[in-house]
Amino acid sequence: MNIVKPAQGAKARSTAPGPDFASTSVPRHLARGAIGFGLIIGSIALVPVVGPAALLAAPLALIAFRGCPTCWMVGLAQTVSRGRLERRCEDGVCTLTKAHPAGVDSP
Repeated sequence: MNIVKPAQGAKARSTAPGPDFASTSVPRHLARGAIGFGLIIGSIALVPVVGPAALLAAPLALIAFRGCPTCWMVGLAQTVSRGRLERRCEDGVCTLTKAHPAGVDSP
């Protein structure tokens, strides 16, 4: 197996590969969660009133969650940590550290 290292002087990739469930802001992400959970709770609560047709609202929650409630929770963690944590990989070892503000060099 070949290990490809970044060219000398090249900046290491700071984002983890894989799916990104984060929103552009925490309030927007919380709003998506409120819509998703509201649809699930509403669809179950309205079954006695509307009948089984109320359950048709539950799949719409998957759109708001971008998958499932667990995906929404992962996205919440990603949204909160975006810009605050940085992944650095050097010599095959990756670490998670606090991100430095733009324009400030580390000592």
